[in-house]
Order: sequence, then C-alpha cells, then structure tokens
Amino acid sequence: MNPTSFAFIGYILWMMLLVFLILGLRIYQFLFAGHPVNTFKPDGSDVSDFSQRLCRAHANCIEGFPIFGGLLLFALISGLTTVTNGLAAFLLLARVCQSTIHLISTRSIAVHLRFTCLMVQLIISAIWGYQFLMIHLS
Repeated sequence: MNPTSFAFIGYILWMMLLVFLILGLRIYQFLFAGHPVNTFKPDGSDVSDFSQRLCRAHANCIEGFPIFGGLLLFALISGLTTVTNGLAAFLLLARVCQSTIHLISTRSIAVHLRFTCLMVQLIISAIWGYQFLMIHLS
C-alpha cells in the first residue's frame, strides 16, 4: 500500500473511530444514565463537555474530508500519487493530532496547537493542488 492509499484509508478509519466513540458514549448514557435515546443533541452538548468536543472533532474531520480526502482520491484515481506520497503521512498525522488535541483540551495553548495542525493540512493541500494544476496545465 502506498502512502497516499494509507493516508486515505487512515483518514476514513479515524473518522469511524470517532463515530464509534460517540456511539459508545451515547449507548452508555442510554443504558446507565437514563438518557432517552431519541433526545441526543447532534453536538453532544447534552452528554458532557468531552462528548461535545468529540462530536466537534468528528465534524471537523467531515468538514475537511472533501478537501484532504478529495486530493488524496484525485491522486489515486489519476495515477499521480507521486505528488501526494511524500506528504500523505504528515497530512494524516496532522489530522489525528488535531482531533486528539481537540478531545484533550480547549485551553488556549490547545486551540493554538489545533490551529497549527489545521494549517499543516491546508498547506500540504495547497502544495498538492498547485502541483496537480501545474501537471495538468503543462
């Protein structure tokens, strides 16, 4: 498996893990805390602060997937993984770090670190987008 394929499937598996964590918290709340199954708020704010951060971390992944996953998928489909292979693991690592930091804390330093992780992903994506554009224009 090349680094682009690994990053693409890794991103999807990371989002799935976050969904399973959300489900686990909600199942626990339903079974042991008496939370009615049909009243969970989509943002997780009715369960706990952690649940709210977890839902937001998952939403961040979904919001970024059209850009980050789209570029990885474009590379795979067009046979241009040579463009993405070098930074693909860094993109995935930055995504996982961003989500993990989001789960751990909302302190100012954590927000700055999350923003840094997001910027890493955006810069990598901009580099890839530019390279794809140059390849197709030449």
